[in-house]
Amino acid sequence: MKKICLLLTALSLSLPILAQKDEIIKTGWNFGPLPVVGFDSDLGFQYGLCCDIFNYGDGTNYPQYDYKINVEASTYTKGSSVLRTYGDFKHLIPDGKLFFDVTYFNAPKFGFYGYNGYAQVYDPEKIVAAPGSVLADDAKTGYNFMSRNQFRALASIRKTITGNLSWAAGFAFYHIRTGSLKLKDYAGQTTLYDVYRSVNLIREDEKDGGNVTQLRAGLVYDTRDHDSDPTKGENIEMSLVYAPDLIDGRGYSNLGLHLSVCQYLPVFTPRLTFAYRALVQANLAGEIPYYFTNNINSMFFRKMYTEGLGGNASVRGLNRNGVLGEGFFMLNTELRWRIYDFKFINQNWQIATNPFFDMGTILQPFRIQDQKGSGLYTGDEMASHFSAGLGIKLVMNHNMIISFEGGKPFDQNDGTGLWTNIGFNYLF
Repeated sequence: MKKICLLLTALSLSLPILAQKDEIIKTGWNFGPLPVVGFDSDLGFQYGLCCDIFNYGDGTNYPQYDYKINVEASTYTKGSSVLRTYGDFKHLIPDGKLFFDVTYFNAPKFGFYGYNGYAQVYDPEKIVAAPGSVLADDAKTGYNFMSRNQFRALASIRKTITGNLSWAAGFAFYHIRTGSLKLKDYAGQTTLYDVYRSVNLIREDEKDGGNVTQLRAGLVYDTRDHDSDPTKGENIEMSLVYAPDLIDGRGYSNLGLHLSVCQYLPVFTPRLTFAYRALVQANLAGEIPYYFTNNINSMFFRKMYTEGLGGNASVRGLNRNGVLGEGFFMLNTELRWRIYDFKFINQNWQIATNPFFDMGTILQPFRIQDQKGSGLYTGDEMASHFSAGLGIKLVMNHNMIISFEGGKPFDQNDGTGLWTNIGFNYLF
């Protein structure tokens, strides 16, 4: 990481004659077809195709776009695959915008680390598992994996009340199927999912997944200068999320609160920005099924995955979905340094870096009394989880962002080795 940062610094100092101050003002439709080539420590190498489609109108609002549509089809070497389309339409609704997302995730190997973070016993050898269970006797273990498929459809609108304050409303539907790990490389192994089923921490009526319908309403305060690559301003979203049990009839209705505060503070120069996101999610009433404890209920997505805590959408560096709770708090901080600007193929480009520090903690433990009586409890459910790392960004026209990030958790129970991710966009 140090070598990469030094190389970028050298580029910014040695090639200034190639940079141009005046940006190309983009107008009309711009198409960005790309092969999807990525990597995620949790998912493996990613390959496929995607296309970003932008409309900048007459260019008056550049670098803000009028419309954006994205389509993607990709798969990962560890077995997961994604089919997705989303759109962000800023002028379809007068003084407002429309956002939609339709995605199908197939994950035959999906991380599961139990409930409430450090409250869960991490060492499989210390767990009293079901009779006849078999733990792997080598490094190829499926202990912390299960299978999960998810279909997600969401639509949200927001409309100005006054100035930078808007009301927002949305609808979301999730169809989720979960089960034991079925990959032949792990045949016969007992997993934590199996253990949780055996002690009823995963109940019989939810073990196969289910359907979740959400109605969302709230307020948004947004003073950012850009959506995708902001250098100043703030973006605050507060919403109530009601999930009535309309389809399954199992009693898993609930009312939740989502509050996200993002701020972008210039440091000495517009090319250096300190950015942070503080996010609180809480269950106010009702009961959440286990397969939905990892969902982050934002109305307007920045990342494909909207789950945590852990992975590339929340606390970077932690095991993906490594910390599950009924309510949680997380903090993401980073220093964004725009190192170098240049033009290529009639587009505006920028190289940037973003060292980061993240943390997350459980505010409302999930089924903690059941966990205490199961033999799977350590007593540390309220402990915080920390990570830090470095990112490198390649930005086109302030809106299409290719991202590389690497990080490490502070505690080995949250993950070992270097977590890395190659994908798109800033985290927030």
